[in-house]
Amino acid sequence: MKQLITLTFFLLTFTAFAQKPCEYSANVSDSIGTYKITNEYLVSEKNFGGTSSYVFLSLAQTDGLPTLNLQVIQKSKDFIKANCFDKNSKVFLQLENGKIITLIHVNQENCGTLIRDDKGFDNRVNTGYFMFLKDNFEELKKSPVSIMRIKYLTDVEDYIVRPDLTSELNGKVYHPNTYFIDNIRCVE
Repeated sequence: MKQLITLTFFLLTFTAFAQKPCEYSANVSDSIGTYKITNEYLVSEKNFGGTSSYVFLSLAQTDGLPTLNLQVIQKSKDFIKANCFDKNSKVFLQLENGKIITLIHVNQENCGTLIRDDKGFDNRVNTGYFMFLKDNFEELKKSPVSIMRIKYLTDVEDYIVRPDLTSELNGKVYHPNTYFIDNIRCVE
């Protein structure tokens, strides 16, 4: 009986700590190389006064080089200023253990695309690609993120990264502060 209780406890503990399999929106290997990218994940959502802003992250690996893909979507009936990514743009991640991780933007200027929808809203979609420094991986696996700072060409924006985020957009519950802990293994 004692062995049965121990076995049951072991199995319950094992399933509680089991990692979810990696889900990719693309996973391609051919004669040119390999490319895989995780599904986009909502880490910030702001809705105030008819203006909405969403920040999505995904992790990619191109021929063994891991990158962070960051997409900012803004929606408003008012003017939306362009925040451009350039060679000096960075993403800073402050971890709950106090350490700060810096990701460097690839040298590709991008000010996003402005799209007007049929309801009269302007939508700006801006995507940036950031490279990890070699020693960043280990820290991101250990500690949740508390604050994310995005340095654009002419502006800086800070985002509080919450443990739980229930999206008004789709009603799903996200856990943005543990995004890297849960997913960085998918691009190692």
